[in-house]
Amino acid sequence: MSKYLNLLGLANRARKLVLGEGAIVEGIRNKQVKLVLIAEDASDNTQKKLTDKCKSYQVPYVIVDNRQVLSKAIGKEGRVAVGVTDAGFSEKLSELLRE
Repeated sequence: MSKYLNLLGLANRARKLVLGEGAIVEGIRNKQVKLVLIAEDASDNTQKKLTDKCKSYQVPYVIVDNRQVLSKAIGKEGRVAVGVTDAGFSEKLSELLRE
């Protein structure tokens, strides 16, 4: 299992994640979300909505593994996107995803 997934699970337990498309969009709008992770198998519509919102609010986003891997990392079913609200977690996750 990749290091970023362990960190994502930790961020979830620390309650530093926003789950659900609507909540993530709202978090981006309110400048609470610092990084968005989108599953590569999210629907085109969902990907476009989130990436467009991220671009217009200058929030970094990364397309990551599929929804099973993302969901398993945070212990919730069927999650296609995650918003990270903590600056420390988002920086470290970005770093690990660049490796």
